[in-house]
Amino acid sequence: MKLLIVRHGDPDYEHDTLTERGWVEAEYLAEKMKNIEAKAYYVSPLGRAKDTASLTLKAVGREAEECWWLEEFFRPQIHRPDNTNGTSIAWDWLPGDWTRYPDLFDRNAWKENPIMKEGGVGEAYDKVCAAFDELLAKHGYVREGDIYKTEQGNNDTIVFFCHLGLECVLLSHLIGTSPMIFWQGFAGAPTSVTTVVTEERRKGTASFRITQFGSVEHLYVKGMEPSFAARFRETYENDWERLD
Repeated sequence: MKLLIVRHGDPDYEHDTLTERGWVEAEYLAEKMKNIEAKAYYVSPLGRAKDTASLTLKAVGREAEECWWLEEFFRPQIHRPDNTNGTSIAWDWLPGDWTRYPDLFDRNAWKENPIMKEGGVGEAYDKVCAAFDELLAKHGYVREGDIYKTEQGNNDTIVFFCHLGLECVLLSHLIGTSPMIFWQGFAGAPTSVTTVVTEERRKGTASFRITQFGSVEHLYVKGMEPSFAARFRETYENDWERLD
């Protein structure tokens, strides 16, 4: 089975939709996606993901099932070490802060980190992963421990339209690592497509492998550079790029 995880287009967060550029990105994405025969489509309930999906769904004449757990992973909030005046999303840490906690690198211990635990991040993570596994089971892959059992493997393709923070949750669960590794180490540009495939090296036992992360080839072939969203300034002096 193949999973295609698509990040929404360049976002207009204030209105939970896409910017003018984002709609163009979504159009180019649809041109790519219409050539893929997908078994099923799933979408976040948030507007920017639904808008992104809408052009692909129109192109293929299909509908997507809306899943609550595909919304951005923003509900659990933490008290970031450098911010004593409020809370922030679970993965928005300064590198100099989160790397001081060895437990955040650990696939299990990260949930017990005092800052994460206070924010209920691990509990929210587990709920998303449980819902994800329930869906995978419907497609023939049942999680047992750290692998998946299948009575009859398949070559189906299923597509998810969602968000970068949530995508990192799903990937960390499939690969078996702390989500902080993905949250802090990977940046998927708007409308980027990540490909994950099953590998059944022994009959009935499957694992997942990421074969491509954050592809934006559909933009490059149109001569469009990917949006800078999801990244921070390359050097501190680059004041035209995002700082925080």
